[in-house]
Amino acid sequence: IPVFILAGLLVHFVFLVSIFDIYFSSPLVHGMTPQQTPLPPPAKRLVLFVADGLRADSLYELNGNDTTQAPYLRGILENNGSWGISHTRVPTESRPGHVALIAGFYEDVSAVAKGWRENPVEFDSVFNESKYTWSWGSPDILPMFAKGATGDHVYTFCYTAESEDFGAQDAAKLDTWVFDHVKSFFNSSRSNQTLFSALNEEKVVLFLHLLGIDTNGHAHRPNSREYKENIKKVDEGVKEIASMIDDFYENDGKTAFILTSDHGMTDWGSHGAGHPSETLTPLIVWGAGVNYPQKVTSQPFEDNFLKEWKLENLKRLDVNQADIAPLMASLIGVPFPLNSVGTLPLAYLNNSAHFKAESIFTNAVQILEQFKVKMRQKKETTLSFLFTPFKPLSDSEQINFLKKVRLYIQQQKYDEAVSLCKTLINLALEGLSYYHTYDRLFLGLSIAVGFVGWTTYVILVIIKTHTNLTKTVQTNNKESTVLFYGFAFVGMIIAFFLLIQTCPWTYYVYCLLPVPVWYAVVRELPVIQDLAANLLSLHIHQSVGFLVVCTLGIEILVFSFFYRSALTIGLVVFAGWPVITQLWVQAKKTALIWTLLCVLLAIFPLMPVVGREPNIPLVIAAGLLTLLFSCFSLASPCKSANKYRNNEDLKLHFYQMLSIALSTYVVSSTHDSLKNKQGLPVLNQIISWMTLVSSLVLPLLSPTFLFQRLFSILLSLMSIYLLLSTGYEALFPLVLSGLMFAWINMEQEALQHYGLSFKPKLAVFNFAYATDITQFRQLHLDDIRRSFFFVFFIVTAFFGTGNIASVNSFDPASVYCFLTAFSPFMMGGLLVLKVVIPFVLVSCAFEAVQVTTQLSSKSLFLIVLVISDIMALHFFFLVKDYGSWLDIGTSISHYVLVMSLTIFMMLMNGLAQLLTTKRLELPRRTKHHS
Repeated sequence: IPVFILAGLLVHFVFLVSIFDIYFSSPLVHGMTPQQTPLPPPAKRLVLFVADGLRADSLYELNGNDTTQAPYLRGILENNGSWGISHTRVPTESRPGHVALIAGFYEDVSAVAKGWRENPVEFDSVFNESKYTWSWGSPDILPMFAKGATGDHVYTFCYTAESEDFGAQDAAKLDTWVFDHVKSFFNSSRSNQTLFSALNEEKVVLFLHLLGIDTNGHAHRPNSREYKENIKKVDEGVKEIASMIDDFYENDGKTAFILTSDHGMTDWGSHGAGHPSETLTPLIVWGAGVNYPQKVTSQPFEDNFLKEWKLENLKRLDVNQADIAPLMASLIGVPFPLNSVGTLPLAYLNNSAHFKAESIFTNAVQILEQFKVKMRQKKETTLSFLFTPFKPLSDSEQINFLKKVRLYIQQQKYDEAVSLCKTLINLALEGLSYYHTYDRLFLGLSIAVGFVGWTTYVILVIIKTHTNLTKTVQTNNKESTVLFYGFAFVGMIIAFFLLIQTCPWTYYVYCLLPVPVWYAVVRELPVIQDLAANLLSLHIHQSVGFLVVCTLGIEILVFSFFYRSALTIGLVVFAGWPVITQLWVQAKKTALIWTLLCVLLAIFPLMPVVGREPNIPLVIAAGLLTLLFSCFSLASPCKSANKYRNNEDLKLHFYQMLSIALSTYVVSSTHDSLKNKQGLPVLNQIISWMTLVSSLVLPLLSPTFLFQRLFSILLSLMSIYLLLSTGYEALFPLVLSGLMFAWINMEQEALQHYGLSFKPKLAVFNFAYATDITQFRQLHLDDIRRSFFFVFFIVTAFFGTGNIASVNSFDPASVYCFLTAFSPFMMGGLLVLKVVIPFVLVSCAFEAVQVTTQLSSKSLFLIVLVISDIMALHFFFLVKDYGSWLDIGTSISHYVLVMSLTIFMMLMNGLAQLLTTKRLELPRRTKHHS
């Protein structure tokens, strides 16, 4: 069996990693030559303000009395400059947003693992192409642009990482810090000759990264007074900096200003997904070379923003976020960043038609360069007779396009030149994507073939070793040798084919994996023949009915990943299970409790995703309810359970109750303290971390009797869960574990109902002595239902209170009892723990079900493996890398989830065994008699 487990882990690991290779490899190519507009630029320097986390509507909208939060910027867009909305892409995090703004391309997914901080791939940026760049702001953002730069002409001034505290008095001081430092920097340059002359050079960029708005939005939500006050402060700061710079350069009219944001924020203070409040950011451009406001009577936008913001007659110019990089490059006359995929927004430029045509031509050539490099790379690694080029941009077509544009520009037909360049840019971007996804179908098919083979093999193993459906058959040695060589030959052909094409090593893994898997399946041919004979002897409608039920069950699970309410339907069906199978006749009380709890749990998937509105009273209520239940369990009427309790166990029980009470207190006092802007109390923080550590050990000290041990696990995990809760989800583990206790009792009744064994006394059942191998029985059809229940409960544990698919449903407020300073990995770890707790409860219950129904955990686990593999195959074909970014992110996380579910269930299974069967003995004090 260890071989089987290792093979299983390996196969699943390959399937999991494959989607990142197939769908999400880095799109960047290297080896292009820089492209620069030949005409002189309008501006000598550019000032870029990025107000982190600023939503478009927060900046543009008017207050009740028609005043604005940002009078200076409002004045600019009405009198001096151009404005619009910049549309960002998912993930709406700070790093990808800044990469799009400053380097002009959308971050590749490989940056996820780096917490969006370091450079996963080297890239070129407007800062790198400038002569000098000075930047002020957050240590999370600035260093990555300095790091990728050649030579040292990008200077950074950052505050400390500790300053980014969500619980601090006022985050606006982060912005004041930036404005003050910029002012003193300019003042000091008057007495520093080298700095003064550097500032007077051409192609200079000043970058002000303002993090206050984002931090205030996380801490207080975007509709709060703090967030709005912060916008006002930024507006005043921008006004001061702009007038100071104009004074410094004696109003030479050679400075361009851009104010924008890297991403927006949801109403509940998070970002990362694709909601319009996260993807719509403001863009205001003014100064040298920028168009003045254009008066218009009607505008072609579907949304009602213009009316709400009272800007109907000022032309709104929308751009994609990556278009801002070429805009900056064109204003100060530096080469366009090499990897940029942005299109220059000509409507923002106040310049001659000739300049516009030359600029967009440079833009087209720069994108075409990337296309050529990508095409060359693909051509080199594909056999010539298998290579299908991108037709619309064959070599002759490219030359044709470039000649035509050149001719138009010479004949001064600038409009024709511009429209031709835009066509060329679109084609080049399509071609880039075409070559980037060139091998996708071929790799996808080989993974799918491997998947189907593996699932078939697991089903055969179950039938062969855990049921009485087949007779043992001797295999013919001669046949198996022939088989082995046949498959080896196929493998060699595939490897040879990949070798000629100099494919990366991962391709060998994906293409060769199906060979041994299918070899293992074909070797079990006698089992398949036996099984077929057996199935044909059954009634046809029985087998068909069984298949239909299985398929429906799995489809409901797949659906629940998209619509949480599918879980409600499933739970309601579960509630009727005792009635359908006549189980309620023999156990009315148990069946009634089961039905009630199923219906109660079915309410949770209908609730909105957690974290939108904190509701601390509910968390306190959950804590008190838990205490109430633990008192009941102490005074339980069945004395039989109590006679196994000694004083040590009682002490432990009281200690766990105390821990629950403490957690409840810490949650309420921490949230009060943060509300009053007093930060996180140190005592609360210490209690939280101590609870976290002690709760992982306490269950191991409790007795290993079934209900006592499970209850101890519940109390421990509940005390951690309370600390991580902000609303109704605190009640979720309580209802879930109630249902789990009912499930353990129901399974006992089911065993008797199908006449499979005697009913063991659950009260005196002990985990520690339950692993005696001789008692295990063979599988029965009802065990498939058991495994399905388990998978269903695991999925419910996951989606019951939220939807992991959207990053933004994680509210940072849920970790405030542990820490408030921004630390993505710490916060991420705690949130993962919060998600895992309901899992552990379900896994421990499943462990109890296995043991009390005398099944080896292996056989049930294999059925679970089959169910989750069939689901994974569904999601493999549902992975997308087109459409809205929210869909893309969701489809990846679904697949990764289901794939890791199997690996994860193995771990959970191990953890559940540890939690239920192991016991740590504390050294007992022995009495000495004198």
